[in-house]
Amino acid sequence: MATTYGSASGDSRRGVSSPRPKGRETKNVFCRNVTIYGHCRFKDTCPYEHDASKLKNASTQNENIKKRFNVDSPAFTPLQPATNGATTSAARGAAISPKAAGAAIFTPKAQRSNNSTPLHVKEPIEWLPQDYSEFVPQNFDAQLADAAATSQLYDPFSTSTVSGSTHPSAALNPYAQDASALTGAAFYQNSNTFQTSPAHHLYWPIGPQPSNLLAYQRTAHDFFIPENLREELHRKSEISRQVLPNSSLPPLEQYHSLVCLDTTQQKNQALLGYQSWVYKAVSSKDGNTYALRRLEGFRLTNENAIRTVQSWKRVYNGGVVTIHDAFTTRVFGDSSLIIVTDYHPCSKSLAEEHFRPTAMPRYPGARPVTAVHIQEQALWGYIVQIASALKTIHGMNLAARLITPSKVLLTSKNRVRLNACAILDVVHYDNARPLAELQADDFMQLGRMILSLATNNPNVQLNMQKSFDQMPRTYSPRLKDCILWLVAPVPANTTPASPTTGVASPQKDIDTFLPYITDQLTTMLDNTIHAEDTLTNALARELESSRLVRLLVKLNFINERPELDGSLPGASASTAANAWSETGERYYLKLFRDYVFHQVDAQGHPVTDLAHVLNCLNKLDAGSEERVNLITRDEQSVLVVTYRELKRGMDSAFQDLVKAGNRR
Repeated sequence: MATTYGSASGDSRRGVSSPRPKGRETKNVFCRNVTIYGHCRFKDTCPYEHDASKLKNASTQNENIKKRFNVDSPAFTPLQPATNGATTSAARGAAISPKAAGAAIFTPKAQRSNNSTPLHVKEPIEWLPQDYSEFVPQNFDAQLADAAATSQLYDPFSTSTVSGSTHPSAALNPYAQDASALTGAAFYQNSNTFQTSPAHHLYWPIGPQPSNLLAYQRTAHDFFIPENLREELHRKSEISRQVLPNSSLPPLEQYHSLVCLDTTQQKNQALLGYQSWVYKAVSSKDGNTYALRRLEGFRLTNENAIRTVQSWKRVYNGGVVTIHDAFTTRVFGDSSLIIVTDYHPCSKSLAEEHFRPTAMPRYPGARPVTAVHIQEQALWGYIVQIASALKTIHGMNLAARLITPSKVLLTSKNRVRLNACAILDVVHYDNARPLAELQADDFMQLGRMILSLATNNPNVQLNMQKSFDQMPRTYSPRLKDCILWLVAPVPANTTPASPTTGVASPQKDIDTFLPYITDQLTTMLDNTIHAEDTLTNALARELESSRLVRLLVKLNFINERPELDGSLPGASASTAANAWSETGERYYLKLFRDYVFHQVDAQGHPVTDLAHVLNCLNKLDAGSEERVNLITRDEQSVLVVTYRELKRGMDSAFQDLVKAGNRR
């Protein structure tokens, strides 16, 4: 069946109407037939325009319409909601930099002409005033210098004001953190950027410890050393390693890095006869830290005087600060005597601990602050420890000669040691006294020291009877009788009374004194055993930590080491990838590392479970037969291995690393 288009005459060309374009506006579009043939045979039915004049008028009208939207049109400003619900126009130019006012005028390329009008906003821009002033950097160095110059605070570290002293003066605080403020060039560059004190808060926090926990309810604190002990050890270690940059103190023979430990300028020369200074120094022979006591202005007249220190080197007792050496020097500009002893960081004398200045009342009329009361058991502890030290000293035919609160060190809690021994033996060598008299004087000094601590009176020797009358208010009569025996002089032809019973005893010596304080000796021994158990328990906690650290070190040596593919002994270029790359045996260790430290929960959140880490590492160290599922990172494969296989692979890989390192 044929279909005809057009008129009945059969002319298909004339019967076909002009196609109407779709999706396009035909109005005001000039017909192409007029352009090509000069006329259009479909003029009556053609949708396009055939009159050129009408098209020109329409084009001019369209250009006028387009000119309504040009760059000269005012900028569109959105409305912003006000606080009361109404809309207000945003301030023009509120977010524009003030530098925009001086920018060049923009002219589009399409409309550039000789008679073009500058394109800019005709209305002037109103800039809102700023609520804050523009920041101008200033130099505060001059202000700080003026403030430091006008400060009149007392500096206990400065020794320039000491009259008649040949000690090298320090114009500034030697413990100041700013090395640039010290005189001269800094030995350690940028030393003020380093932290000089340990950041204790970066470790496990101190919190309440719940009691009566079951075995599976252990907390993280149970795996590590107690907080108070760890902080004390860290503080002692930090002070021992402290070095004073730009120090003007000269080195002494093999001792260097001297740091002055005296923080007071008030020196009592009545005890030693010379002005003394104490330094901390490091030995270049063994690298240990020692304390150096210097007697300023001492002149050695007899060589045998300094040889008396050799006897004190053999004194080894827990209640005596060990003496190592003694010599004279002139590096300080004078003749000085140096006594080398052990250094105990964070220690202080009994005078600094108990004879503290009384605090002033907060407001007028308030009750004055009373002195800190010393427990009787602490005083008995001091007596027992010093008596043990005297037992060793007197047994070697020596005498302590300096048992005063300022020369007895408190190295830890209720732990005392006799300091400054052997000094008077050197200083007073020419005026030697009988040994029995010196040993009896040790008991008198011990009694006066305990009495001064009990009554909180440094000058107790001025009125001892008043101090004894005050003791029964606070302490037991037994402690009073013990002090009375110690301070009582020994008559020429009579025997002294017992320190506890008052019965006459054969003689006044250390062997007579110790049996009468046997009960306090047993108490002190029991306390010492308990302290040892506590320290042993703390050490046992760190025992596991050291063992697990070795495993962590081995794992970190092995994992992520693809650069050693060709450096293993006996491995060729073809077998190197199979020997060490992640496709070989070491792949288990990499997945095990992810299994131990990269755990996530069901939602993909990281899990930090210390118990899981310790459990896995302990099983790895023991080589357990327990199987563990190791999942690859793409979660497409699961490897089932035992801890024994992991340990065997770790040992083998670590031995390969050791052999590779020995090939150098």
